[in-house]
Amino acid sequence: MKKGILLAAALIAFASTQGFAQKLNGAGATFPYPIYSKWFSEYSSSHPGVEINYQSIGSGGGIRQVTAGTVDFGASDGPMSDEQLAQSKIKIVHIPTVLGAVVPIYNLPGVNTELRFAPDVLADIYLGKITNWNDGRIAKDNPGVKLPDSRINVVHRSDGSGTTYIFTDYLSKVSPDWKSSVGKNTAVPWPIGIGAKGNEGVAGMVRQLPGTIGYVELIYALQNKIQFGILRNASGNWVKASIEGVTNAAASVKNMPADYRVSITNAPGKDAYPISSFTWLLIPNPPVNATNGKVIKDFLNWMLDHGESQVSALYYAPLPASVVEKVHATVAQLK
Repeated sequence: MKKGILLAAALIAFASTQGFAQKLNGAGATFPYPIYSKWFSEYSSSHPGVEINYQSIGSGGGIRQVTAGTVDFGASDGPMSDEQLAQSKIKIVHIPTVLGAVVPIYNLPGVNTELRFAPDVLADIYLGKITNWNDGRIAKDNPGVKLPDSRINVVHRSDGSGTTYIFTDYLSKVSPDWKSSVGKNTAVPWPIGIGAKGNEGVAGMVRQLPGTIGYVELIYALQNKIQFGILRNASGNWVKASIEGVTNAAASVKNMPADYRVSITNAPGKDAYPISSFTWLLIPNPPVNATNGKVIKDFLNWMLDHGESQVSALYYAPLPASVVEKVHATVAQLK
């Protein structure tokens, strides 16, 4: 591993002395964009001659571009399926980076209380079975809250989305009707609702339109000052999204699979937040560009050794220590 790091450093130094930037291009998930943007900027600042360009176009777009070989790396919150991996002409390695939470956000003027959403209620809102905010099933879990007699306007992603994968993976686990009629994927046949592009688009639409409900990664709710709901987890406890809740969900994985493709939605544990997930960088192996591949390996080691300490400030949860150790070994084996 030391030889690889030294070689990467030498390549970076060479690029710097030659007066040109070594550019790496990546594309994919919007879910981790805030932390990726920070990481790529800081890495470039501390490694003169390297520029990492990342386009947050959604997980579906990231998978398409990396398998087409048009970017140096992709990013997704939904792991590639066996079928996608088999169809790809390029071998793709999943590298987990951080953990995050997806939260149901809503815009309900006059209601300042944090609303509770039971798993079956949230599923039935998105199935179009619960259509009014003062529905008895919502009221039951929110005693004392004066809910308006108004229509629920559902917002979902319009693009291929890892956030959608996480959300629909959760709904498929808690609702047999959702599993049989819609299922889980980065893009699904939504029964109802209007679409918006990216976590940014969903957050913006919910913020602007009264009576709406949507789903975004936690930081997008916090940055946009949008109310988000409390969920009942698999243990029957009401849990608000937090770093601790996501960390507890991750602790449910006792044996991390070798390819890191694992789901932690609706995880057991009294404090586990139910819509939690890892997110992954998708690394071609061998790399599209050998020189850039060396820098990607160096960046991944930098991420594990330095970047993980920065994630909590942006409301992500860091990788567990055991996973960091395992990922280091995987990175060392990349070509």
